[in-house]
Amino acid sequence: EWLSWLATKRGRAPATLAAYRRDARRWGRWLRARGLALAAVGEPDLEGYVGELRATGLAPATVARAVVAARSLHRFLAEEGRAPSDPGAHVEAPRVPAGLPKSLSEDEVAALLGAVAGHDPVARRDRAVLEVLYGTGLRISELVGLRLADVDLESALLRAFGKGSKERVVPVGRHALGALGDWLGPGGRPALAPERWARRGDADAVFLNRRGGRLTRQGAWLIVKRRGAAVGLEGKLTPHVLRHSCATHMLDHGADLRAVQELLGHASVSTTH
Repeated sequence: EWLSWLATKRGRAPATLAAYRRDARRWGRWLRARGLALAAVGEPDLEGYVGELRATGLAPATVARAVVAARSLHRFLAEEGRAPSDPGAHVEAPRVPAGLPKSLSEDEVAALLGAVAGHDPVARRDRAVLEVLYGTGLRISELVGLRLADVDLESALLRAFGKGSKERVVPVGRHALGALGDWLGPGGRPALAPERWARRGDADAVFLNRRGGRLTRQGAWLIVKRRGAAVGLEGKLTPHVLRHSCATHMLDHGADLRAVQELLGHASVSTTH
């Protein structure tokens, strides 16, 4: 019920809901180990939980998200009359140090994109994945969520659904457009499409895995990782680094900050900056 409330009332994205579910289970295990019921939780319990999470060496962002999830759950319980009070009302999440991933140089991007050789279906797919991530600044979740109806090659536009299912139209540059057309044409995606689709929704997926199913976030992440390692970018390249590199290089070449903000789907200019 809480997760449904987050989706309908708060507009949380599926990936956020999945993370909150994991965090809530962690919180539940902690409470069960101490014989505490949800309705009996007090502020000192939440503070103790935060302290133990920090002591385990978890990243500050992971601890902060775990605390936010627990507070959200207890707020829901209080508002629904399932608990006498909200013990998380005055518990602050740990501060997360601000930081940005280091963008690639333009030469590094050129080496990465130029290293995907061949015209077999997997090479075409991988080239399109990298070109679209860098050329449009899409998030990895937006990339794997693309449907065939979201891509308009003739108009060089695609429709992306970002955080909170917010929709935006993104222009596709010449190189990304060419890679997409190569992947969607004969010898690309059609060669990986199965005779019978295993899951509903796979048939309209832009990007497919080797088995003919929709490419997952993990699958796309591994493509980026493997292709990066092949050109000496191991440990330096992630999908988000490509997104950050896209924004950095656009700004370096004189793009307007607000235009880049809209392209990336950032709610705040400060996030882009």
